[in-house]
Amino acid sequence: MRTDIPADRHGSFARAVKALVLPRPIAWVSTLSAAGVDNLAPHSFFTVASTSPTIVQFVSTGEKDSLRNVRETGEFVVNLAPAHLVEQVNATGTDYPAEVSEFDAVGLTREPSRTVAAPRVAESPAAVECRLHREPLRIGDGFLVFGEVTHVAVAEEAMDGRGPLATALRPLARLGYDEWAELGPVRSVRRVPYREADPEADLP
Repeated sequence: MRTDIPADRHGSFARAVKALVLPRPIAWVSTLSAAGVDNLAPHSFFTVASTSPTIVQFVSTGEKDSLRNVRETGEFVVNLAPAHLVEQVNATGTDYPAEVSEFDAVGLTREPSRTVAAPRVAESPAAVECRLHREPLRIGDGFLVFGEVTHVAVAEEAMDGRGPLATALRPLARLGYDEWAELGPVRSVRRVPYREADPEADLP
């Protein structure tokens, strides 16, 4: 048996879909306006768009301060949202006026970026500095923002010989409604090449 979930009165299935597309990583995006006011906001529609060049993407649902600042300056920083800062991450989602900096409003520390003017969150264990790759793409009520990565900085204690460690970063994830999550058990499963999966296959 399954329950059929109807659309809401606007014809949207968004609430149900957001509760099913999970866990969603969070782009904790810091930007700087043309007037010099910094902004910090969580965006949970976030992923990698390209590996070469390395491009990340996030969605601004509606025309929010993050989007306006990115359009004005062409820069932003994706800070990793760690589990121990869930209250601060959530608080930066409040609709503060554009002239109010979320860094000050929720008590976070600015850290200079290496390649962009927008500040990084000093309390975050990792930061990905980006320059706008193309004009944000409007899709329905969302604006898809592409950023070409210009610099990556990770806390030393969250690194090993291969690179950043998920268990040390302790990333926060967004679920449905007002729910958040942390990493559960982490397994390492090697991807099996076809040659090994089917040794009898006639490969060139």
